[in-house]
Amino acid sequence: MEWQFSTDRPIYLQLIDMIKQKIISGQYGPGQKLQSVREMAGVLAVNPNTLQRALGELEKEGLVFTQRTNGRFITEDTQLIDEVKKQMATERITQLLKEMEQMGYSVEEVIALIKSTGKGE
Repeated sequence: MEWQFSTDRPIYLQLIDMIKQKIISGQYGPGQKLQSVREMAGVLAVNPNTLQRALGELEKEGLVFTQRTNGRFITEDTQLIDEVKKQMATERITQLLKEMEQMGYSVEEVIALIKSTGKGE
């Protein structure tokens, strides 16, 4: 996933979403050590304080933890990762259904449309 930021949301929220996406997709594996804040901020071209804020929020959620003097790591709690994955998928599906309803589609029609594209089989 390429790191691209939009202007419609605060960057720290976008960072949270991007890091979550890397965790649930397995790009960041359970127990994997993250780069230092300075290194990661340099790669992302963001302020280290902005990245620090995002990582702090991810720590509150339990997806990231800090080991003193060793750095930050991805949680080893695969059940939590699966729960976050399901939650994110549910949010996106809910948004899709809302948008499709505004276009006049029923849930059944949306499911049929997905199946007809070959993506739902």
